[in-house]
Amino acid sequence: MRRSGLFILLMGALGVGCAPDAPTWSDARLEQLRLPEGWEISVWADSVQNARSLTLASDDVVFVGTRQAGLVHALRDADGDGTAEEQYLIAEGLNMPNGVAFRHGSLYVAEVSRILRYDDILNRLSDPPEPIVIVDDLPTDRHHGWKYMAFGPDGMLYVPVGAPCNVCDREDPYASILRMQPDGSAREIFASGVRNTVGFTWHPDTGEMWFTDNGRDNMGDDIPPCELNHAPVAGLDFGFPHIHGMDVPDPEFGEGYDPSGFTLPAQPLGPHVAPLGLEFVGEPAADGSRRLWIAEHGSWNRSEKIGYRVTQVTVDADGQAHSYEPVIEGWLQGEESWGRPVDLEPLPDGSLLLSDDQGNRIYRIQPVD
Repeated sequence: MRRSGLFILLMGALGVGCAPDAPTWSDARLEQLRLPEGWEISVWADSVQNARSLTLASDDVVFVGTRQAGLVHALRDADGDGTAEEQYLIAEGLNMPNGVAFRHGSLYVAEVSRILRYDDILNRLSDPPEPIVIVDDLPTDRHHGWKYMAFGPDGMLYVPVGAPCNVCDREDPYASILRMQPDGSAREIFASGVRNTVGFTWHPDTGEMWFTDNGRDNMGDDIPPCELNHAPVAGLDFGFPHIHGMDVPDPEFGEGYDPSGFTLPAQPLGPHVAPLGLEFVGEPAADGSRRLWIAEHGSWNRSEKIGYRVTQVTVDADGQAHSYEPVIEGWLQGEESWGRPVDLEPLPDGSLLLSDDQGNRIYRIQPVD
């Protein structure tokens, strides 16, 4: 693992050499995106290799994990102009460091089998410290081994362990969401029957967890659905590998299992859309409902591609999900994609960041005054 400092400055150089009125490559691409009325999108950071999970550390610093590149980036909008002009390399050579989280001055990074902590990181962007290993005994399987990670409102660190297969029945801690103290102690299973979650968040009013789950493959184009799930308490079983979606029994592991014995999805999502990061957006409506945005990475083995978009689910004041619909589309043009949404991260000014691991960039989505 190499430690190095600032390695990219002056982002946004794509426009150099263009005629004054000619659109840059980014401008032309962004014009293909369809957003809801009252929102606009721009490129916040470009050339961010394999940008995946995001975590906000301060008003101007965001950390970015990767899955394939083995890197952890730090991005900084030092002048507050709405674009990150500074990029730092925090670590390289890691094993699928997808998940990143920040707490009390320290950056936490989730590899496949380890969780690392980088202390005093905001003061060490140019000279990152050696990490402290707080967990080193998670499963080593790379199949669904990359991890999302976040601190909950209870101060606990939540980390999933995906199923090491398309579908199989394996012992704990596989197909679960773990939680633990920040030092790795007091580890326990928070939720089970979770095939592969790569995103969770907590309701701003109730503090209850909501998470996405990627449905199994090889049952056809249209089944089973991917899932948006609601975990108001610990100890719930969400059905994998026995039941998929609301009522789809697994051909191999579903016999004898009743869907009513499990916690069913709060909202079935599109089949094979690969939902990842999600965030509650904006203030509640007059009736207390909230908008939940979901980054759909997109299908990889469907005969006609689906996903490659951001969708919205409305969660009412009683915690019921309604109205699953697209809010940002255009990364998929026919059967060709030029971007794959991964994670959402709100900023203090009311805008959101959205990572794209195909386009190697991070967008800023903001309401228009």
